Amino acid sequence: MSIRKQRMLSVLVPALLLAIGGGSSALADLTVIYDSGQTQPLSPLLGPFQADETPSTDPAKASEPNPSSKSMLGPAVLSNLLPLHSPGLEVGDSGDTPLNPEVLTRLAQGNPRPFFLIGSDAVSLEWLAYHRDTLRSLGAVGMLVQADTEADVRRVAEVAQGLSITLGSGSDLAAALGIDRYPVLITPDGIRQ
Repeated sequence: MSIRKQRMLSVLVPALLLAIGGGSSALADLTVIYDSGQTQPLSPLLGPFQADETPSTDPAKASEPNPSSKSMLGPAVLSNLLPLHSPGLEVGDSGDTPLNPEVLTRLAQGNPRPFFLIGSDAVSLEWLAYHRDTLRSLGAVGMLVQADTEADVRRVAEVAQGLSITLGSGSDLAAALGIDRYPVLITPDGIRQ
């Protein structure tokens, strides 16, 4: 051990012993620097992570699933996400509607990665199959904004052939961008079908 480490240990060890033995200085109360008044206890959020402290020996209770295990933990179940609809969006041609310059500015500033909105309908599937190679070369990610069944989601995944697509309502996004039709590709340069 080097001389420097020995000196450091000779200072730290007595300081720790004093802090532990002295009591109050090491266990001082926390000082609240800021409290918005909307503080909530953390304990309800920790419930799913805490194990039962006393395992039950009663066979009937031992076979009952832990109520917290039914909650939000674990993988999402696709059937719980369906049907998926995006009010304000419908399948079809968007025409040559010019974009608001403010929307174009926002796209150029906050959209480094191209993304696309599609549905599980025939028009979207045909669009996806036709543009798949272009979407892949752009590194675009997709959002499935309309699907009724698990079979619809599987059909989109088959046509996508590995493109990254997530499920979600596109209503807020469409409203922010001023679009009302899909399928559509959104890039920093604009929105196109």
